[in-house]
Amino acid sequence: MHLLSVEHITKSYGEKLLFENVTFGVEDGDKIGIIGVNGTGKSTFLKVIAGLEQPDSGTVSIGNRVSVRMLAQDPAFAPDETTLEHVLGGDSPQLRAVQAYAAALEAIELKPNDEALQEQLIKANQRMDELDAWQLESDAKMALSKLGINDYEAKVETLSGGQRKRVAMAAALLLPSDILILDEPTNHIDNDSVAWLEGMLQKRRGALLMITHDRYFLDRVSNRVIELDKGQAYFYQANYSRFLELKLDREEREAASESKRQNLLRNELAWIRRGAKARTTKQKARIDRFEALKADAPKQAGGKMDVSVASTRLGRKIVEIENVTKRFGSRTLIRDFSYIAVPEDRVGIVGRNGSGKSTLLKLITGQLTPDEGTVELGATVKLGWFSQEHEEMDQSLRVIEYIREGAEQVKTADGTTITAGQMLERFLFSPTMQWTPISKLSGGEKRRLQLLRVLMNAPNVLLLDEPTNDLDISTLTVLEDYLDDFPGVVFVVSHDRYFLDRTVDKIVAFEGEGVITHHTGNYSDYQAFVEKQSAAAPAASAVTKSTSAPAVDKAAATKPSGKERALKMSYKEQKDYEQIDGWIADAEAELSAIAVSMEKASSDSARLQELAAEQQQLEAKLEQLMDRWTELNELAEQIAAQK
Repeated sequence: MHLLSVEHITKSYGEKLLFENVTFGVEDGDKIGIIGVNGTGKSTFLKVIAGLEQPDSGTVSIGNRVSVRMLAQDPAFAPDETTLEHVLGGDSPQLRAVQAYAAALEAIELKPNDEALQEQLIKANQRMDELDAWQLESDAKMALSKLGINDYEAKVETLSGGQRKRVAMAAALLLPSDILILDEPTNHIDNDSVAWLEGMLQKRRGALLMITHDRYFLDRVSNRVIELDKGQAYFYQANYSRFLELKLDREEREAASESKRQNLLRNELAWIRRGAKARTTKQKARIDRFEALKADAPKQAGGKMDVSVASTRLGRKIVEIENVTKRFGSRTLIRDFSYIAVPEDRVGIVGRNGSGKSTLLKLITGQLTPDEGTVELGATVKLGWFSQEHEEMDQSLRVIEYIREGAEQVKTADGTTITAGQMLERFLFSPTMQWTPISKLSGGEKRRLQLLRVLMNAPNVLLLDEPTNDLDISTLTVLEDYLDDFPGVVFVVSHDRYFLDRTVDKIVAFEGEGVITHHTGNYSDYQAFVEKQSAAAPAASAVTKSTSAPAVDKAAATKPSGKERALKMSYKEQKDYEQIDGWIADAEAELSAIAVSMEKASSDSARLQELAAEQQQLEAKLEQLMDRWTELNELAEQIAAQK
């Protein structure tokens, strides 16, 4: 089903062209990821499609009965609205029915004998039945809790920016729409919430357009990619992994075409310089061709960010955390935590929102002091703190002024010294942009500027608090390459599973109530460990129940006497006994099929991780089935022996 048509839209701000002459359509079931370098106009592109901004030219056509809902980066809320009220405050028929029922129920509690109100409540009840809306409130609470919002009566205006974004996301997911538009949905939510959101969007009906820099998320949810690059839009019928392959093919074709154009241009230029006679028609045509070749030059490339910044030498003693405890009121975020950093440590810090991850980084920086224990830094340690917030940036400063506050000159990794302006150009801030006030930059451009300011101080211990928020994929790739060669120590708090897999080799996990555990390996290794523990828990529980049950005395069971009751199977045991062999065969067949799938997906790391998780669950299930088979067959033997 066709939902939306975009025809020849163009948008620019001043002299900056964001996108030009873009045409495409959206069909039911499309899940489209929008990607591009920060500042290319991705958010504006979505706003134009949603009708929140008008294009300079072109049209966006939406079907008469097609509903569009957009989750913006900065959602708006009504005054004094609670979290649950916002999620249930939409205008769909189901939500109106819930609101009418709640109002009728509240009124009847005040006047229980009012016949008119009783009739109103009956009608509201019937309407809830007609629309099957009874589940809506529980769905709303589940969505909020999955996104880390557990206080349903909290006033939205009292929440942090990240919490408000999550409330708005819960509302966007709950309210029915044919086209859902999401701008950076994975920002400000933890790894568990990202995984839940991923599953929700995979199952969701209708179309989806989203901006995200979470590469695992993009790979698993999207089936189409639109790349905005230098004012042009490129379309790919693929997820992120396949998009990378197709983009490489496109760039190779464009490079070959440009090489051919340059060769033709050189030949024509040589002919012109020999002294072209412009009198004949043939010569005029050749001169025209030369001018056309010159005019056919491709748009100037956006450039590649260069993070070649020096770091300071690091001594033996780096960061030593000993028996640290930190409380806020009655909550203990960190309890008796110890860690000694070693050279070239790459530590990922994970856990639910509010568990204390950023608090740990602030204890290392000295912004907070522990209630118990000590945090000591070596004499040579030079911290680089890349925080989540932009508030520490003076928005009235111009880009070049903000960088010059840090240093007028910068030493690069190869030992050369360059000016702040030259370093800004390496970070894709053109000379014109360098005189732009920070307040005029996009969120991603501010983050890139903030990152440059941190790295310019040549740190040897980097503390990265959600570094992937707002940074585009190209910048993240360059940052990952920089961390590969960074000789110091890195502590990173992140919900971006790809970034963690790419950069860390140790995980510090906040697991609730101040408990922090250490794990060797990247995030996928840690997740596999957690899943294995979860799968083993039911089996261990079953074994415990089995061993704690009274043992059957086989000798006594063989010869019942007097009024002793004969041993026999219950109805459920009989049914299980009849079907257990088939269940075991099915589980073994599924395991064989997964093994074949893993061989076929050997080059797809994301798919391999999914299959490995399924394999672990099936192996645990098969083990439980085999235990049950043994138990039932022993029981059958005992019953047969007493006959």
